[in-house]
Amino acid sequence: MRRSKAFSRRKFLAAAGASAASLLIPARSFGSSLGSKDWNMPSTGASSAWQNKGVIDLSNSPCARLKTIPVSAVTIQEGFWSKRRATNVQSSIPGMHDELIEHGRMDNFLRLEGKASASQLGPVYSDSDMYKWLEAVGFALQTQDHPDLRQTADLTIRQIVAAQEPSGYLNTYYVQDRASLRMLPKTQTTGHELYNIGHLLQGAIAYYRATGDPTLLEAGMRFVDNFLLPNYGPSANQKPIVAGHPEIEMSLIELYRTTGNHKYLELAGYILHGDSRISLTPEQIVYMYCGIPFTSRTKLEGHAVRAMYACCGATDYYLETGDPTYLKTLTALSHDLVEHQLYVTGGVGARDSGEAFGDAYELPNARAYGESCAAIGNMMWNWRMLSATGNALHADVIERALYNGINSGMSLDGKLYCYRNPLAFDPSSGDKIRNPWYDTTCCPPNLERTFASLPGYFYSTSKDGIYVHLYDNSELRWKLDSGNAIKITQQTRYPWEGKVDLRVSPATPEEFTLFVRIPGWSKRSTLKVNGKPVENISPGSYAAIRRRWSGEELVELEFDMQPQMVHANPAVADDTGRVAMQRGPVVFCMEQLDQAGNSPQEFPLVAAMLAGESEAQFDPNLLEGVVVLTHSGIIAAQSTQSLYDTGPVSKKAAHDVKLKLIPYYAWANREPSSMQVWIPYA
Repeated sequence: MRRSKAFSRRKFLAAAGASAASLLIPARSFGSSLGSKDWNMPSTGASSAWQNKGVIDLSNSPCARLKTIPVSAVTIQEGFWSKRRATNVQSSIPGMHDELIEHGRMDNFLRLEGKASASQLGPVYSDSDMYKWLEAVGFALQTQDHPDLRQTADLTIRQIVAAQEPSGYLNTYYVQDRASLRMLPKTQTTGHELYNIGHLLQGAIAYYRATGDPTLLEAGMRFVDNFLLPNYGPSANQKPIVAGHPEIEMSLIELYRTTGNHKYLELAGYILHGDSRISLTPEQIVYMYCGIPFTSRTKLEGHAVRAMYACCGATDYYLETGDPTYLKTLTALSHDLVEHQLYVTGGVGARDSGEAFGDAYELPNARAYGESCAAIGNMMWNWRMLSATGNALHADVIERALYNGINSGMSLDGKLYCYRNPLAFDPSSGDKIRNPWYDTTCCPPNLERTFASLPGYFYSTSKDGIYVHLYDNSELRWKLDSGNAIKITQQTRYPWEGKVDLRVSPATPEEFTLFVRIPGWSKRSTLKVNGKPVENISPGSYAAIRRRWSGEELVELEFDMQPQMVHANPAVADDTGRVAMQRGPVVFCMEQLDQAGNSPQEFPLVAAMLAGESEAQFDPNLLEGVVVLTHSGIIAAQSTQSLYDTGPVSKKAAHDVKLKLIPYYAWANREPSSMQVWIPYA
C-alpha cells in the first residue's frame, strides 16, 4: 500500500468537519429502488434506498462480482430455518436482553448518567454485548415489525447515547480513574475500545436500515469524526492506531458504504496496514492478527475470531479498492483455511490456549475450541469472498458452517448457548457445554444477529442475472440488475430431502442467467428447466441457466442425499482410523444416550463402524424433528483392566449393534451424554 499517496493529511481528513446528521444524507440517494407500487418490493413500508441494503451493502462496490440483496427481500417460510428464526425472535433475543440487564451491562451506561449506582461490571469489551444485541434487533426488524423489541431497543439506544461525552468518546470502562488509559498503545492491544465502537457502528447501521432512525449511528459517527479522526492516524501530529481485536476495519468500511464519505475507507485501510510507531512483539502480531500490513500475512494463525474479522475487513477493503495485493493474500489465506484449518463442522480454532488456530492439520476433537464467534466469522468472511469471486467454494463453506458449527451454538429452545463447539465431549469432566450466560458473552448475541440476518444470504445479483446460494422454503421479491422485478419461490424439505423446486417469475420477460448452486457434497445431481434436463452440471459450482425467462417457470433440482463417510487427511492425527458421517449439508454425531445398553456418561464410546450403507429416517418426535442415521457397527467391551496390554485382542469382547447418529447441531439438547463426531472405523 502506498501510504504517502493514499493517506495524505488533506485527503485523510477531508470533510472531517461535516456533521454526523449531514453525512447520512447521501445514503438516501445511493443506488436505485423500485417505487412502492412495484408488486415485488418488500412490504416493510415505503421503499427507500437507505432501507434496501444487504447484510453488507455492495450496491456500489466496484470490485463486487455479486451484489447483496436486502434481508427484507426474502421471506423464509415454514421449513428448516423458520422455527430457528422464530425461536430467535421470541425467546433468544428477549431472553438475552434480560441476561444483559441482570448482569449490569446497561448499568454501566446508566452509571455515567447518574441513573445507577452499581460499579462497572464485566470485561473491557462488555459494551459490545449491547451493540451486538441491537444489531440482532435491527436485522429482526428488517424482516418483520416487532413493536415490543423496537420499544426496548429505542430505550436502550437513548440510554447508550446519553452516556456519550462531548468529545465523542463513548466507552463505559475507560472512564473516571481509567480515563488516562484511553487509546494508549498498550491499551489498544487489549482494551477493545475500537472493537466496541466497531460493533456499535454495525448495530447502528442495521438498526438504521430497519427503522430509518439514525440516533445510534450519529453517536458512532461522532466518535469517529470528533474523537478518532482528528487525533489518530498516520500523520506526524496524530497518534498511532493498532486494532488490537480486528472489527473496526469492516465497520468503518460499512460506514463508508452507508454515507459515501471516503475518509472512513481510508481510516480502515490505514489500520489494516498497521503503524510501525507502535512496537509489537512477534507474539502480539500473531495473536492479534493485526499491527502489520495485512498483505504480509501468509497463513491463518493466532486468535481465530480476530483472524476471521481481520479477513472480513481486508476483503471489504478489496471490494472497495480493487487492490490486487489484498486479493492475492486473501486467496492464499482461503486456501489455508480449506486445506489445513477447517473442521468438518465448519468451525475454526483448534486450541483452547489463545482461542487460536493451530498448526496445519492440527484439528483435535475433544480439545477443539471451535468458538461460535469464530464459525460466524468464517461465514462472514466467506460471504465477502463469495461476493468478490463468485466461487461456489465459498458458498459451500458458508453452508457447512451455518448448518453445523454455527447452528450448534444455540440450543433448540433458544435459551442456552455454546461458547466452544468441540467434536467430542466427556460430561464426566464436569464441563457444562451449554449455558444461558457467559461473562464473556460475545457468542450469544452474535448467534442471534446471524439467525436474524439469514435471509440476506440466500441470493445475490450480478450484471448477468441472479445467484441462488442457499435452499429452504422461501420467497424472494427483488429486482434484477436491469431493474426488472423478479419473484423466486422455493419449495423443498431441504436439508432432509434433496429435491428443490424453484419457480422463477420476472415481472417482464427478460433474458438473464439463473445461477443455481450445486453443492460440493452432492456427487450426483439433476437439474431440469420446465421438465427438460440440463446437462454437464458438476458439484461445487454454479449451474448457469441462460435463457429468456417469462411468466412462471419451473427449475427442478435433485441433490444426492446418500449418507457419506468422510475421511480426514492422514496428517490429521486425531482422525486416524476414524470417519465422520455427513448427509447433505448436515454433519452427524453419536451421543452415548442413543446407543442401546450403554451408560450415557460412558466415554469414549469404543465403536468401529462396519462396511455398508447407513439408513436414514426422519424422526418427527426427536429433537424437534431430525433425520437419524443408523449404521451397523460393533461395540468392543473392555477386555483388560490395564492401560496397555501385549496380549492378543479378544474377538469375543465385541458384539454387533446398530449405531444411531443425530445431527451435530442438535447434540447436548437432552441429558448430559458423551458425544463424538469422528467414529472409529474398521
